[in-house]
Amino acid sequence: MFKRAMGLTVAMLGVALTAPAVAQSAAVCRAHGQAALEAWTQGRYDQVGKHFAPGIAAKLTPEMLRQVWGQVQTQAGSFKSLGALAPQSLGGQEALVARMEFSRTALAAVIHCDAQDRIDGFRVVPATLVEKAAAAPESAIPGAVSKALPVPTPLGALPGTLTLPEGKGPFPAVLLVAGSGPHDEDETVGPNKPFRDLAAGLAKAGIATLRYDKRTYVYGAQMAGKSITVDDEVTDDALAAARLLARQPGIDPHRVFVLGHSLGALMAPRIGQRDPHLAGLILLGAPASFGLDTLVRQMRYIGGLKGTPTAELDKELAPVIDARNTMARANPARPPEGSFLHAPASYWLSLRDYNAVTVAKSLHMPMLVLQGGGDYQVTPKGDFVHWQAAFAHSQRVQLKEYPGLSHLFMPAGQPPSPADLYKPGHVDARVIDDVARWIKAQPAHS
Repeated sequence: MFKRAMGLTVAMLGVALTAPAVAQSAAVCRAHGQAALEAWTQGRYDQVGKHFAPGIAAKLTPEMLRQVWGQVQTQAGSFKSLGALAPQSLGGQEALVARMEFSRTALAAVIHCDAQDRIDGFRVVPATLVEKAAAAPESAIPGAVSKALPVPTPLGALPGTLTLPEGKGPFPAVLLVAGSGPHDEDETVGPNKPFRDLAAGLAKAGIATLRYDKRTYVYGAQMAGKSITVDDEVTDDALAAARLLARQPGIDPHRVFVLGHSLGALMAPRIGQRDPHLAGLILLGAPASFGLDTLVRQMRYIGGLKGTPTAELDKELAPVIDARNTMARANPARPPEGSFLHAPASYWLSLRDYNAVTVAKSLHMPMLVLQGGGDYQVTPKGDFVHWQAAFAHSQRVQLKEYPGLSHLFMPAGQPPSPADLYKPGHVDARVIDDVARWIKAQPAHS
């Protein structure tokens, strides 16, 4: 739904540049959209907005389009080719979609037009997000039974999958809460599906899981342009899913855990705070806090890897720093209008004063906090150190770092880089084993 704003890293590439409308005349819209995409990918930024609706034209200036294109290539690699726009249904809405090939991954451009055939939706998402609907059904997880279990939300149901070990139960169960961006239930990033890996590994260990498509994945069009908060994106749906999971046959309602990754880990303490019936929390790649400063740090790191000249990097960072400064002095009672790094002020303000470590210290439930030593997005020295300082001597909280593992808890390169996310791999077996062992050691919640 949003660009970098909804990602703890720009590498997640949940890039959305405007809110889409649904009305469109396919032939004319396709021509306008194809022309805009060709101009954008060819560097003719002053021509991209020729058929933009007024609202998007005001936001997506040629300079902004230039910056976004540079950021996309920073993460996806050098641009290779643009496919033709074709109709596709996404989240119940009709859109025009074109595949974009880059040296490290494939993206998809998504175009919407208004009733006058003016472009009022122009976004770029990982290709996997638009391919899922047309893909063949995922093969079954060996040694487990999976069934659909939709999660209710105010906008409608979110597709979800309950995976049960073979046998009678009742089983301990884990709710998987994904990171930032419009993730599917597997938390798909490029060729990798970390939540499917976790579901398979935990089922083998006799532990059930529930994973679900995020609200921003299913209902991104309906949410775009609204004053949403991080609770709308993460917390509320996780709470509903946890309650649903506890009621399922074969599940031990006193041994339901939440496992959050990235932004999901950031919000896990709040989820635990609002549902004291949970048996415990598992945090993978957990930031201590998250805001626009996080994006500045990540962009500086990636710019350094690329050898971007300081003056050029400062120019690219200027709008991020401006947005950060605006949010720092904004009044939540009267938030500024418009979007900031393609997220509304309400979103950033809902994160501004939230500190996951502080909330975690107020809880009484057990916690397991895991960190990848090769994670440049949520770093050992920038984030994990805060968890260590707070809980190093705690009997309630266990902490562990895995040298050489990335933000996805898969092997990281040297130095760690966005390319790590797109190398085919699986969640390290040690991580899954440690999670399973910790769950089995926890007492049932009374």
